[in-house]
Amino acid sequence: METERRGFGDDGGGERGLLHIWKGYSYSVAPEKLILSQSVLHVALGKNHGVLLVQGGQVFTFGYCPWKQSQVGGFAAPTLEAALSGQRVVAVAAGSLHSGAVTEGGSVHMWGDNSAGQCGLSGLSTVPNPTPIALTDSDCSSLPTVPVLELACGEQHTLALSVQQEVWAWGSGCQLGLSATVFPVWKPQKVELLAGRFVLQVACGASHSLALVRCLGPQDIQRPPPDKCGQCKQLLYTMTDKEDHVIISDSHLCLPSLEHPSDDERLKASSIPTGLKTFPSEPALSSKNSASPLQLESPAPVNNNDPYHSQNLESQESTLPGEKLPVSVFDPSGSNSSGTTTIKCSPYPDEQAVKDYLKKLSDNTQAEKTPKVSIRGLHTLLPSAAGIISASSNSTFNNLVASCASAVGERVASTYEALSLKKMMNLYLPTGALSTKASGPVRLTGSVRGAGDNTTERVKEEDSVRAKKSSSTGDIHEEEAERIHRRLSLPGLLSQVSPRLLRKSRYSKIEAASLTSSGMAAPADKAVLPSLQTEVWSWGHSEHGQLGHGDNLNRFHPVCIKSLSGKEVVRVAAGAHHSLALTAQSQLFSWGTNSQGQLGHMEFPTTVPRLAKLSEGIRVWDVSGGERHTLLLADGDCIQPIIYYSGEQVKEDTEESGKKKEEEELYDSYTQQPVLLPFCMNLGFVSSVFAGGRQCVALSDKNVMGFIASFHELASAERKFYSKLCSIKTQVLSPLLDLESLSANLGPMILRLLETLASQFGQLCHLTGQHAVSVTANLRRSRSIKSLFVLNHTRIFLDTYDEYCSTLDDFQVMGGFLALTKPSLDLFGKSLELLQRFAECTEVNLTVAELLVMLFYLPALHIQEYGRLLLKLATCFEVSSNDYQRLQESCSKFEALDLLLKKRRKEAEYTFLFWKGFPGKMTDSLRKPHRRLICESSNKALTLQNAGRFSVNWFILFNDALVHAQFSTHHVFPLATLWVEPIPEDNTGLSYGLKLITPEEMFTLLASSAMEKAKWIRCMNQAVAQALSLGEGQKFEPPICRSATYTFYKDGRLKEAIYEGRWLAGKPHGRGVMKWPDGRVYTGSFKNGQEDGFGEFVAPNKTLNKNDHYQGFWKDGKMHGVGTYRYASAEVYDGSFQDGLRHGHGMLRSGKLNTSTPSVFIGQWVNDKKTGYGVFDDITKGEKYIGMWQDNMRHGTGVVVTQFGLYYEGSFKDDKMMGNGILLSEDDTTYEGEFSDDWTLNGKGVLTMGNGDYLEGSFNGEWGAGPKVTGSYFKPHLFETDKEKARPVKLGRLCVSAEDKWQAVFDECWSRLGCEAPGQGDTSKAWDNIAVALTTNRRHIQDSPELLSRSHSRTLESLEVIPQHIGPITVARYHAIHLYLIKACDTPLHPLGRLMEALVAVYRMTYVGVGANRRLLPQAVSELKSYLNRIFQIVRFLFPDLPEDGGIIREPANVQESGMKFDCSPEDEPSKQNITQNLEQSFLSHVVSSLALLLPVLLPRLYPPLFTLYALDKEREDDVYWECVLRLNKQPDLALLAFLGVQQKFWPVSVSMPAPAENLQVLSTTKDTCFASAVETLQQISTTFTPSDKLHVIQLTFEEITKEVQSLLKHVFLWSMDDLFPVFLYVVLRARIRNLGSEVNLIEDLMDPCVQHGEHGIMFTTLKACYYQIQHERIT
Repeated sequence: METERRGFGDDGGGERGLLHIWKGYSYSVAPEKLILSQSVLHVALGKNHGVLLVQGGQVFTFGYCPWKQSQVGGFAAPTLEAALSGQRVVAVAAGSLHSGAVTEGGSVHMWGDNSAGQCGLSGLSTVPNPTPIALTDSDCSSLPTVPVLELACGEQHTLALSVQQEVWAWGSGCQLGLSATVFPVWKPQKVELLAGRFVLQVACGASHSLALVRCLGPQDIQRPPPDKCGQCKQLLYTMTDKEDHVIISDSHLCLPSLEHPSDDERLKASSIPTGLKTFPSEPALSSKNSASPLQLESPAPVNNNDPYHSQNLESQESTLPGEKLPVSVFDPSGSNSSGTTTIKCSPYPDEQAVKDYLKKLSDNTQAEKTPKVSIRGLHTLLPSAAGIISASSNSTFNNLVASCASAVGERVASTYEALSLKKMMNLYLPTGALSTKASGPVRLTGSVRGAGDNTTERVKEEDSVRAKKSSSTGDIHEEEAERIHRRLSLPGLLSQVSPRLLRKSRYSKIEAASLTSSGMAAPADKAVLPSLQTEVWSWGHSEHGQLGHGDNLNRFHPVCIKSLSGKEVVRVAAGAHHSLALTAQSQLFSWGTNSQGQLGHMEFPTTVPRLAKLSEGIRVWDVSGGERHTLLLADGDCIQPIIYYSGEQVKEDTEESGKKKEEEELYDSYTQQPVLLPFCMNLGFVSSVFAGGRQCVALSDKNVMGFIASFHELASAERKFYSKLCSIKTQVLSPLLDLESLSANLGPMILRLLETLASQFGQLCHLTGQHAVSVTANLRRSRSIKSLFVLNHTRIFLDTYDEYCSTLDDFQVMGGFLALTKPSLDLFGKSLELLQRFAECTEVNLTVAELLVMLFYLPALHIQEYGRLLLKLATCFEVSSNDYQRLQESCSKFEALDLLLKKRRKEAEYTFLFWKGFPGKMTDSLRKPHRRLICESSNKALTLQNAGRFSVNWFILFNDALVHAQFSTHHVFPLATLWVEPIPEDNTGLSYGLKLITPEEMFTLLASSAMEKAKWIRCMNQAVAQALSLGEGQKFEPPICRSATYTFYKDGRLKEAIYEGRWLAGKPHGRGVMKWPDGRVYTGSFKNGQEDGFGEFVAPNKTLNKNDHYQGFWKDGKMHGVGTYRYASAEVYDGSFQDGLRHGHGMLRSGKLNTSTPSVFIGQWVNDKKTGYGVFDDITKGEKYIGMWQDNMRHGTGVVVTQFGLYYEGSFKDDKMMGNGILLSEDDTTYEGEFSDDWTLNGKGVLTMGNGDYLEGSFNGEWGAGPKVTGSYFKPHLFETDKEKARPVKLGRLCVSAEDKWQAVFDECWSRLGCEAPGQGDTSKAWDNIAVALTTNRRHIQDSPELLSRSHSRTLESLEVIPQHIGPITVARYHAIHLYLIKACDTPLHPLGRLMEALVAVYRMTYVGVGANRRLLPQAVSELKSYLNRIFQIVRFLFPDLPEDGGIIREPANVQESGMKFDCSPEDEPSKQNITQNLEQSFLSHVVSSLALLLPVLLPRLYPPLFTLYALDKEREDDVYWECVLRLNKQPDLALLAFLGVQQKFWPVSVSMPAPAENLQVLSTTKDTCFASAVETLQQISTTFTPSDKLHVIQLTFEEITKEVQSLLKHVFLWSMDDLFPVFLYVVLRARIRNLGSEVNLIEDLMDPCVQHGEHGIMFTTLKACYYQIQHERIT
């Protein structure tokens, strides 16, 4: 080993992980360097051996290793553990006599002493070499091994932390935390009480265990605690229904194993502790009775070979009621014949027991006065209640006392020395209520200190038995104790635990205070930072108080150390019999044995965590515990870490004989508090320290390139900064916030800002603490910038500091620090030393406000520190490296933020000083936290043009508004809606003028100089750009178009309206929303400050308590164009508007079918009134008016039809039938004459009966109510002379002509094309308007894709291309126009499509429902033809070269294609004339027809109402025809052919059938087979719409007949009408077309005139003749 060790001055190998080893703390100690080929990453020290983990994952062992077969004795040099070769080890641990290692894959290897099962291998007392062991779930052995993160080893046990952050244990003793009954536990088992919790770290002492656990938070709710015990699988909670309440019990008890003493100890035993239990779920308090005999209940087996038993039995583990105890008893006289005894005791103590217990809970002096006698070295707390069971076991008072005791103990943990016995007795116990009833002398054990330790905190409900995972168990019992205290007169039902308390016990208590760290959980992206909300749990032996619960009672299961909750513990360590906890604030808590000063303080008692005594400014950041000493690594005054030692002094002595002894350690002295090791500065930059046995080890690094020093400096700076922030938070900020007078001094606004500031300060503090812990952990491990949080997540730091400093500036602007002066003086007095010390201020005579400003701005200085330290780190790398670039980039961000925050602070201070001198009246209204002063014109630098001589105009530019102050008034102009323009001097004559434009005002300002003018323009433009969030310091002018929100204030239409949207030069322009205070809202387009374009408007109707809603187009702030207005009265108007009024074509729907006045009007409106042609359908009366209107009244000619078949045609005046008119009833009774009111005859007239008789004279009375008649009666058919007097009524004379109908609909279409009147306009402009309309409308509906089908979208795309509309029209162009019209009329976005949609709507509105009256057929046909003519006029306007209706398009045909070849040789001169004639004949001609061009587009849409009218008109003829068809169709084919006179040669003999069937022979009985194909063809006439399509069907029918006859006659055959007519008549009969008369009349009325005299005309005439022939056919 001598060759392996060197003095400190020698050079070691490598630059990282240099190992130094020593013992003790005297000045003569010189650490020795242990040389290895690789850097050491981690060290673990046992009692007399150590384990090293080096770079590359190799493991070396050194020291005394008796389990090694190769080692005979003596100190062994570092030896490689060959069994771990090939595996990369990531963690090592060492117990007293065993070691462990964790590989990269998470597997565990153990070796060393295994006598207590601590290596996890059964059947072996020692394990010489690393051997793998498996961690598997006991329930599922087939599951894969649980991977492990780290190990911790004690004397006889081992703990493992799995990747699931759960704890596993094996070995012997209660320090395992398992519910095992037999030891050793060979197989690793999960510590069930910590299952479901997030364990961060584990540590092992000789016989106790520690775990650092993250507090339960929202992230742990997804991991609910188990509801069954992991050992016995019983329910942890039970619920029982009682008569008037429900008992929820958590009293499940899974028996932990008890230590079995050896025979000798068993014989010495004289008494046994009994249990005091305060709650069913709590463990018993240890007690014993030395006098009363104990009755045998159930003997327990004795285990004489239990490997575990502590050598000094200072404390026996507490036992529980109902537990099976070992045979060891402590009653010398009460043993029975079998030699075994058991106990039986009350679950509750007697009064004396409680009295004694409470005495021991008092201050330390009281504890020392308690009688103390040592019996077998065993501690007891309370006398047994066995002697008084009969007297008091059922006592209500006992129940009360027990619950009180449980509550008291929790409080005492934190206020141990503050409570006096008198207070305790007066608070919880009635005077004189206690009396001593012990049946024998009470003998207490332990030294003075031990007694105190034993009674500091009661056993704390022994959470080890509790299956609850509570992080605040004390809170439950405090609340329960308070509940019982409030009802002292009632029996204490201790078995009842409220569900609320149960919930509180299962989840950690989160404080809501703004300054508590738990209220500042890191955001999601900070999850990589270590948690500061932690708890320390301990279990195992506590004879020295090393569990930290204030007593010396052993714990079988993990119990939370309450006094460390909220202390931000980030690391735990354990010595042999003492425990250590390191906090984020670099403070060290220690507890346990302090026999050699290893706790770092000499305070008493040592059974609760106390702070180690260190000089001020010493920040501990690594700690390790040995057998009787503690090693601390801390920050000192310089960057280099320093090492403190606390504990025993170790001296090495050698015998005179020269034979070296085995390093005998003699105890000479020990430290009273940690001492600085003098040699630590020579070790270099120490990254971690380790202690074990009596040895100390430090790992250090060389400062290569300055990197290590820079890294240490960063970590040290962060720890120092966090400590300072915590001190400010706890000593300044929290006390200030707790002051009762704070709100009165500050006012609501400043108080709210202060609370926000405190919250953000807490967040900043918490982030700093997390980062300090993260950097420290990095320093101990990798020392790499790869995992440096401030580098990887710079944005989190920047945002946190930015938010804090922004609020701080706001607080400064509002005069917060000035307002805090009085509260600060009340709190800190006039000395203010605390504030000066925290503010690091050396100046004197500073005010309180100035000190507070310096103090609160202190965190902002740390931003500069971040930049400096990151830059210092960057210089350690090559400039071209990626690490340098990242560090440099991060540094630049911090520097940029630092500059920005300094600039903002100056602005805040400048603004604060301005407000101090500002007139007080306006300060309250203008002073806002976010508002900053930019410049102001108090020096007359800016004045108002044409201002009065004595007027005061003060302009103040803030970052959000321009304020114009005049005497006592002022006005605020928001910057977002402020436009600044310089006025050219040469044009206006104004010197240095600038124009300001706001939404409601425009004024000119005059600057005092050109420099002032430039300054104000620059400042205003920059302020406006910043207000518009365009970035700070923009050089360019803010855009003239912008988005902003503004509230109008001047009287007018927009008074108090709020506008949010786009602006242009001070006017709303573009999309926006205007909201009026009365509830009106407009959403849509604006232009020059007014509603213009498409928009939606909502106006409340207060009378009906509903809203009017308009959706449509606007112009100049009024409804203008097409729109839909839904009135609150349920009326809906859909049509045109002009200047806010209904004007043009529109439809008004009033009411619904179930209301009193449902009606629909569609027609022309003028100035919000029905004027012009329109149709009114009164659904209530069942009447429809079709005619002229004036001022909402029927006026002029019109038609009324009713649901009862009445038809009136004539003149109207003042909404009444007045003047000449014609009235027809359903039975053709007709009155023609004068009317004076609706359906009222008055004056001369003629009444014609249905049979032709008529009455002529004077009429008076209502139609249908017996009008009076004075006149003559005529029967024209009675005498031949009277026939000429017959008066056929001619309809249509007194109604509106077709050309005058729906003029407004066509006018709107012409208007959309840009024409003021029909045909008057520019064609190219019309095409431009079409393109604009298509594009605009398409963009409008793109917001609603569901409205636009894919085919519709393709149609729109094709229509956006303007077709060729100028040039000669050819047949091809004519067809192209036809196709364009079909597409245009197919979409309502095209003007022609909208026209078509409107015409279809009005046509259906007129002729559907009540309007389906046969008398309206002539009007319907003429109206349709009028549509065609007027649409054709529009088409000719769009295509100017299109010929008129009936014109001809001539186009030369291709001679080659026609098959004509002409030989033009010179020899054939005479034939030239013939050639010319042939060429003239070769021209193709096409007739232009509005019917052919437009009817295919229009008629299919109008066909249903039109054909219905035809069917009604021809109803009688069709009935006669149909009756004849049905009769004749009863005959077979041959009989019908013979009846119709078809020549026999045309009779088919057989009918060809589809293959493979044979031809069907026509017999006399055959029916419906002859001319079947022609019959099927003719039946298709009912499926077509236009006359041309119907004529084509007739033509195909003739062709089918001809084809069949030619196949019959076998030669070409020419028809004569005599032959053809009977055959066609047969086909018509067999086709059975129901409304053939209607079809014939429709074709006749709408047939293209150009085909009337051609082939189609002849065929149609034949069909028509067949129809009439069938009507008059007679079967003889």
